[in-house]
Amino acid sequence: FLEIPLSSSPLDWVLDDEDVRAMMHGSNMVKVRSQRWQKSRSLRLLEDGVTVWCESTKSSRKAKAQQTFSVTEVECVREGCQSEALRRLSGSVPENQCFTVVFRGARKSLDLLCSCEEEARHWRFGMLPWLLSLTPHTWIRGYLRRADENDDGKMSYDEVKRLLQMINIDLNEQYSRSLFKKADRSCDGRLDHVEIEEFCRDMMRRPELDAVFRHYSGNGCVLSTAELRDFLGDQGEDASLIHAQSLIRTYELNDWAQKNQLMTQNGFTMYMLSLENDVFNPDHARVHQDMTRPLAHYFISSSHNTYLTKDQVTSASSAEPYIRALNQGCRCVELDCWDGDKGEPVIYHGHTLTSKVPFKEVIETIAQYAFKASPYPLILSLENHCTVEQQTVMARHLRTILGKRLLTKPLNDQPLKDLPSPEVRHTPLSPALYSPSVPRTCCISSVSHVRSVLLAQAVSSKLSPELSELVVYCRSVPFRGFQHSTQKPPDEMSSFSENDALKHIKDTGKLFVRHNSRQLSRIYPSGQRLQSSNYDPQDMWNGGCSMVALNFQTPGEQMDLNQGRFLPNGRCGYILKPSFLCSPSSNFNPEITGGGPGHIPTQLTIRIISAQQLPKINTDKPNSIVDPQVLVEIHGVAIDNSRDKTHRIDNNGFNPRWDSTLSFPLQVPELALVRFVVEDHDHKAKNDFVGQYTLPFTSLRTGYRHVHLLKADGSSLSPSTLFIHSCLLTNSVG
Repeated sequence: FLEIPLSSSPLDWVLDDEDVRAMMHGSNMVKVRSQRWQKSRSLRLLEDGVTVWCESTKSSRKAKAQQTFSVTEVECVREGCQSEALRRLSGSVPENQCFTVVFRGARKSLDLLCSCEEEARHWRFGMLPWLLSLTPHTWIRGYLRRADENDDGKMSYDEVKRLLQMINIDLNEQYSRSLFKKADRSCDGRLDHVEIEEFCRDMMRRPELDAVFRHYSGNGCVLSTAELRDFLGDQGEDASLIHAQSLIRTYELNDWAQKNQLMTQNGFTMYMLSLENDVFNPDHARVHQDMTRPLAHYFISSSHNTYLTKDQVTSASSAEPYIRALNQGCRCVELDCWDGDKGEPVIYHGHTLTSKVPFKEVIETIAQYAFKASPYPLILSLENHCTVEQQTVMARHLRTILGKRLLTKPLNDQPLKDLPSPEVRHTPLSPALYSPSVPRTCCISSVSHVRSVLLAQAVSSKLSPELSELVVYCRSVPFRGFQHSTQKPPDEMSSFSENDALKHIKDTGKLFVRHNSRQLSRIYPSGQRLQSSNYDPQDMWNGGCSMVALNFQTPGEQMDLNQGRFLPNGRCGYILKPSFLCSPSSNFNPEITGGGPGHIPTQLTIRIISAQQLPKINTDKPNSIVDPQVLVEIHGVAIDNSRDKTHRIDNNGFNPRWDSTLSFPLQVPELALVRFVVEDHDHKAKNDFVGQYTLPFTSLRTGYRHVHLLKADGSSLSPSTLFIHSCLLTNSVG
């Protein structure tokens, strides 16, 4: 009576939702790419509950692949005419009949026009419960439907083998037949829905998780509140009976167990897989740091060439990347401004084949999304190539579109001793922070809780007075040496190429740290990176640089590190630097960390226990099964950088188990990032990337935890996880 059947998943109550039922019934819509390109499409949510079919007349292989999408790929659904294509139709179509499906990763957004408002509402609201209720059971249901080739609701042994290949597991013939025979209670060689549930339950059993459960359970069947409390204590968490009772109420689905304040094995599994037991500290998922310090005391999430969708030579310029960056909590975006036709400035990568996007359109987009993901200051870094006349147009758009959020005067009349803090609570809403800068550079920043924007501008050519007067703080100036900068006010800001910044860190690291504790430094990629590749941001953070600008449009290890760095503090885009990076008299040297500030020798030990439901990498080969191995990397000061890996597991992406212990000595743990990487081992070529997760060492929780893996583009790889155990040993420093 303690078993929780597979059918009692959140999928069932979702099916009762009116909007979801309408999605499953299907709708005829219009797919929009431009005013001229509009095609009829039929959309329907399939019976597996996660796949949306978008009917098209195209017959190519690529087109067919694009005819379906999973709700797990959807980042959000935007109401009305918010995309570039739909904005151009604004006024000619009813906004309440339009919506945009935004996908994670590189897949293009889907702009749709419905026949009526009610239909659009069904699809907008119908997505929500599906996105919130996906579980491993929901995930496997989709594969069950696809494996049932003759669609009779039953599965033969061959169909079961097909299912196993789909979910990336290669069982030997004897074991798979024994599982099938055990589930086939009717002995007819076919599994009905009840028998399929039993088969799946056996497959999805977690022996390593069951072992943890039995270790704390006195009778091996349930956990009492006292036993659950003991487990929580060993995990380093709130070990009160009240907390244990709260977890039972939240995660225990069995009515009898919940009534008797007990946790079953199923409830324990639900809790262990939840975000409440994630390796990332949930207390850090909100703003938890002091936000009243000067801006230079923070790492600030910064984007380079934000307007580009791909490379710096031929790719498209668009307002869409600004939405993506801002929704990720980015607090410094870049705009390269040039003279455009009809007196309207445009944004693009000058003297290249990249397309152009109107300056006004980008500012309108920024105004709409600037403070949706973060209420803290947004910095608009403007690279100004415009004539005086079009600079005046830029100033007018900034004032009229951003309105009171544009900071146009100092916060007070007192001489400036420090830069303002992100938390400007007692000033009028007004966003503008930067000031005259180096040639060809103009930046606008915005201060948040007050939601202000700051402007920084270049001094190379003639400047429009209307644009110049918007510059209040952070005057961008050429760097003339550390001694020179110490005699200047803190509102001066310098930009450094990645190579110049690395030279300062290696040759005069201590002086660079002191400089960065008082003034903002912005680091940008080398001009040789024509494909919009990225440098290693960790080196720059080690030197205390606040604004480490990366190409957000280029996924990879560097963006993984950036995403991990800004994961805490509510993903607001501001991370308070360690104290040894915030003092003008600091003796911290990122190149020499055998002692002194920040030196806290710590031993991190991680046991990689198992993985769950890793995806197939080579989807073109149905018989291809992943051979996973796990790498753990430490990214920090030079002396701490290291990596280690497990052995590989052949032909099992469903539930591989390693039980490998990896240890890492750390000297400066406050700057370290921990990166988990899963690869598909290849004997003949480079290993294929499967998934990763990166977080600051200071946000990593010890004990038994699940690591929820991410794709290469930073989006969720759900339901793929790692199961680990970690512990720390800190040496006292005399």
